[in-house]
Amino acid sequence: MKTVILEVRSLQETLAEAARAMDTGRAEAEARISFATPELLWEVLTAKRWELLKALCGAGPVSIGEAAHRVGRDTEAVNRDVTALLKAGVLSHAADDCIEFPFDAVKVEFLLQAA
Repeated sequence: MKTVILEVRSLQETLAEAARAMDTGRAEAEARISFATPELLWEVLTAKRWELLKALCGAGPVSIGEAAHRVGRDTEAVNRDVTALLKAGVLSHAADDCIEFPFDAVKVEFLLQAA
């Protein structure tokens, strides 16, 4: 099963981890998409976009019209959500004007600490 981890991690932490991986010669075993703050993660992953990701998990490339059909929503609204998810790096473009969420599972990971 191919899983992606959506996490909250600063750009500096992300770059430092990439540098450590390069220095040690090990590749990152897990796919990760990082957001700078929890607020940014939830701004990108609205309830409707989360529903869309669930419908696209393991589905392979689909058209925006097919994605809209799967979630029972208007194509124009789904297109706006797809654009936001593409911009955030959560979805990717596929052949024939299709989109793809190339994962079978999603794990969301962040730590909430006392101020």
